[in-house]
Amino acid sequence: MKELQHLNKYFLKYKTHLLLGSIITVAARIFLLYTPRYVKKIFVAIERFNDKTITNDVFKSELAEAILWIIGAALIAAILTFFMRQTIINVSRYIEFDLKNEIYEQYQKLSLNFYKKNRTGDLMNRITEDVGRVRMYAGPAIMYSINTIALFVVALIYMFKAAPTLTLYTILPLPILSVIIYKLSREIHKRSTIVQEYLSKLSTYTQESFSGISVIKAYGIEPQTASNFKSLAIESKEKQVNLTKVQAWFFPMMILLIGTSNLLVIYFGGMQYINGEIESLGTIAEFIIYVNMLTWPVATVGWVTSIVQQAEASQKRINEFLKIEPEIKNTVETSTEITGDIDFKNVSFTYDDTNIQALKGISFSVKEGETLAILGKTGSGKSTILDLIGRLYDIDRGNISVNNTNIQNHNLYNLRDSIGYVPQDAFLFSDSIKNNIKFGKEEATDEEVIQAAKNAQVHKNIVKFNNGYDTVLGERGITLSGGQKQRVSIARAIIKSPKILLFDDCLSAVDTETEEKILKNLNKVSKDKTSIIVSHRVSSAKNADKIIVLEDGKIVQEGTHDTLINVEGYYKHLYLKQISETSSK
Repeated sequence: MKELQHLNKYFLKYKTHLLLGSIITVAARIFLLYTPRYVKKIFVAIERFNDKTITNDVFKSELAEAILWIIGAALIAAILTFFMRQTIINVSRYIEFDLKNEIYEQYQKLSLNFYKKNRTGDLMNRITEDVGRVRMYAGPAIMYSINTIALFVVALIYMFKAAPTLTLYTILPLPILSVIIYKLSREIHKRSTIVQEYLSKLSTYTQESFSGISVIKAYGIEPQTASNFKSLAIESKEKQVNLTKVQAWFFPMMILLIGTSNLLVIYFGGMQYINGEIESLGTIAEFIIYVNMLTWPVATVGWVTSIVQQAEASQKRINEFLKIEPEIKNTVETSTEITGDIDFKNVSFTYDDTNIQALKGISFSVKEGETLAILGKTGSGKSTILDLIGRLYDIDRGNISVNNTNIQNHNLYNLRDSIGYVPQDAFLFSDSIKNNIKFGKEEATDEEVIQAAKNAQVHKNIVKFNNGYDTVLGERGITLSGGQKQRVSIARAIIKSPKILLFDDCLSAVDTETEEKILKNLNKVSKDKTSIIVSHRVSSAKNADKIIVLEDGKIVQEGTHDTLINVEGYYKHLYLKQISETSSK
């Protein structure tokens, strides 16, 4: 139960609902237990009528009164049970809502390193399957536990009042029940943890297969993928079956023990009646009804125990991520205006997940309104620089300053809000094209959306779709071509008119003519803004105020286009190569 203590704050939050539900539950059980007491009175009335100690009219009166009490008590118990479910079960839905939001907010806070180390399928499983199991504990398990305890306490009080010795015989199987529940619960907890782990593996594999379905089809490996999925599904099924085999012991054991209790009531009750220790057969009938009323609650003890064990296993998995401290933290509450001055001084950075040193003593500066172009071979550290400016990672050594202030001393959310970022891998959401562009500025008008699309040279493509800007894209923007996705991403970045624009090789999928048009438009919209362009094309860099060339995490060349084409090195060779390729077409 240690892991489930995380939910205590939610139980306190909804304590009024839970307390009210508990009171209603106790009241419902009290009224429900009127039935066996009035059944006994009916038996007593019949015995007295047979013995001629009461008249026919008195017998009918007592019989009618008992029946009315039974019907009335049952109706009241039913109504109270309805309100019991409305209060306690609703609380479980509230807690499910709060817990999912807590997990999602934690996911938002965690750094990119976390997402590199954990698979999407597992993250999804924890916020869906695991939370669902926890909800069963926060609702049905608690409701049935209160119900069982209330019924047991009230029933035992009535039973002891009616026949103390017979009550002791009736509850003899309960210690055996407790031992069985304890042993089975431990095994269920162990097997539940394994089941949840395999569900995560299955979710992860499925998610990756669907995301990469185009690659699977292109390579014709559908049979192999299906075979791998089947193997994983079989393993998951076996773990589920192993868990079910243990859970299957609960109900038979409950029925056996309840049946034993009934036999004890009939045998010892009968013996006590014969010996005159109890005055009426109605007492035996009353006890049989009590025992059968306790059948379901006793049976639910096993079910509830199973739910609690599964919930604890799931909550443990949830807590593992909730306890992770975000690597990137916002330490400043106040926001200062970002103008766009950026300085790197002897910056070094190593990726934790691969231990690869991406940057080694990088130093450069970009003033407000200037454009910096970064070129270099694949893996030279170009994209890393952009990630560090957005503070997606924190550096190992050196200093990055924005507005002459250390980047870590800026309000993190204000800093990122001042940046328009177009990633190398353009990511679009399964939403309309309009909303994907407005993602950069939710309050943007249709005119602003269209103008941003025109500046990104994608407006003409969009209007050709049947639904235009209202066209809903497939997952990850699969409806669009690579070049169209890049241009929609550019429109999303420039519509918010940020102080800093970061372009990570975002024109690689467009032709040179379209690239030239986009760059001209970007020059217009980026006036008085700081722009950093990462590219493999000289054409994207030639108009920049500054150009730096990276190699193996170090700056090997720095200057303007005019100076670098006259110096032997990577930039000149790349320029001549691309000029030659263009002229040969």
